Amino acid sequence: MISRRDFLKTAAIGTTGLSATIRALASRSVTSDYFGLHPFIDQHPEAVFIMKTNVVDKMDAEAKLQAGLAFGRTVFVPRDESGIPITTSIPVKPNMKTADPFTYDMKDIISHVADPYFVEGVLGGMKELGIAGSQFHLREVNRPEHYGVPYGFSGVAERLGADIRLDQSPNVSSLKVGTDFNWVDVPDGIFYKKIPYLEPINVPGTWLLNISKFKAHGMGLTLCCKNLQGTVTHDYQQFCAAYNASMNINYTYAQANWKTVVKESFERHLAAGVPRWDRPGQDFNSGIGMETWITRTLDSLSVTPAGLHIIEGIYGRDGQGNSDYGPNPQDQPHDFDSTGVSSDGKAWDWMSNVIIFGKDPFRVDIIGYWLGAHEPGNIGLFHCAIDRGMSTALNPHRIPVYLWENGAANLVKLDSLERTPLLTYYLARTYNNQTEPIYHLMNEPFDYSSVTGVNEPAAPDSPEAFVLYQNHPNPFNPFTSIEYRLPSSGYARLEVYNLSGQLVDVLVSGYRSAGSHMAVWNTGNHASGTYFYRFTYGGFSQTKKMVLVR
Repeated sequence: MISRRDFLKTAAIGTTGLSATIRALASRSVTSDYFGLHPFIDQHPEAVFIMKTNVVDKMDAEAKLQAGLAFGRTVFVPRDESGIPITTSIPVKPNMKTADPFTYDMKDIISHVADPYFVEGVLGGMKELGIAGSQFHLREVNRPEHYGVPYGFSGVAERLGADIRLDQSPNVSSLKVGTDFNWVDVPDGIFYKKIPYLEPINVPGTWLLNISKFKAHGMGLTLCCKNLQGTVTHDYQQFCAAYNASMNINYTYAQANWKTVVKESFERHLAAGVPRWDRPGQDFNSGIGMETWITRTLDSLSVTPAGLHIIEGIYGRDGQGNSDYGPNPQDQPHDFDSTGVSSDGKAWDWMSNVIIFGKDPFRVDIIGYWLGAHEPGNIGLFHCAIDRGMSTALNPHRIPVYLWENGAANLVKLDSLERTPLLTYYLARTYNNQTEPIYHLMNEPFDYSSVTGVNEPAAPDSPEAFVLYQNHPNPFNPFTSIEYRLPSSGYARLEVYNLSGQLVDVLVSGYRSAGSHMAVWNTGNHASGTYFYRFTYGGFSQTKKMVLVR
């Protein structure tokens, strides 16, 4: 394992200020014995949040670390007794796929995984709340033992004092129950009766953080739902093993009739018109292959609750996200004219500069697919999740989406967000006289009204009347949040005054969409005392009192 001094000495990627940032990770004072998600996020599990970043170069470690730190500081906050005890063990599942530095350049290796510097910033922001580094347990089944310095998670773990364990075993029989892994029953499993998870994932009393990558893959995009596949030990994690293939597992832990049930589900979904389910074959890149992978994935998701699901999209990779192959000619960098596969086709990274997160992995992934320029209704995973009663969402325009800016949440229209086309080789239509490029978008129109089992409001989160809530927390130090709800879109202004009636800050001033929003007052150098916040909207005005206690 590399030492901190050697890391700082060898990280020749523009990290001049990195050591100062690392030293600053303990700057937030904490008085609570509990932590948790910001209350607004907790109160809106149906929503998806997007934090925009401003990283110009994917190799700028300092900028990525700062983005993660800003995320950690605003998303995770002190809580009262309703929160999570500060002593809780926190399993962390970043996307940490295998990448051998003797095979790939470092600039390509870093694109295969959730960015380690962003992850370091997120966990560093959480440490400021009083969480010890040893409470973080980074886990991955896919053996990234060669994912070396200075870009690897081993360095992240060392600098944070976190525990990192990579499943390098040939199979679960060489591991110790209760130390290396734990068996978990799957009451509603179609393939699995039990699944072995890397300890302490799925251990009662822990809190799982899921951090995936915004990248293409044979299953479409490898977002939150797929990322948790890596929490399972060898060889039970081989969810994409073909329908007719034998996995290297003890089939005592599999349902005896799984093949029959999977085939019946596949035929039902094919008849219902699930897009691309008619692709022939038996491997994972076929209709029944995807049905098989999704069945195992949903089995696992049904018993793997996570406290927060994140898609790190500071940069997004197209083509084959786990390798260096893709649709882009090497001699024409970032020329998006390419169609199909060429002999020198290459996967590339696009500076998408978004962090997508929320409490529901299906809703987060639906918005992730949409921002990757795919129409989510064309993705079979979401249809199968609805069919099994695990999700009620499909149409991205029916999901409330908030921009998360400096800890404030502003409801936005999905069409106002920039999309980053990430081409994938998922179920390419190269059969029945179809000539779709191997690398493609699933962006054909989809009729969402044709799908049953979806329970989404006609318009996201539209109240009937204006509501201004009491700030939270109150009293507070150093920041407080103020939620408000608008029955229609219009100009809104939120001001803060002191006891003398002097205007000391303006928190909101501009056009806001109908629905819930949340502003934050970072008090800076303002003195302790009583303050008032006044909200004006459409000729309506309301004032409430709050107390700052230093």
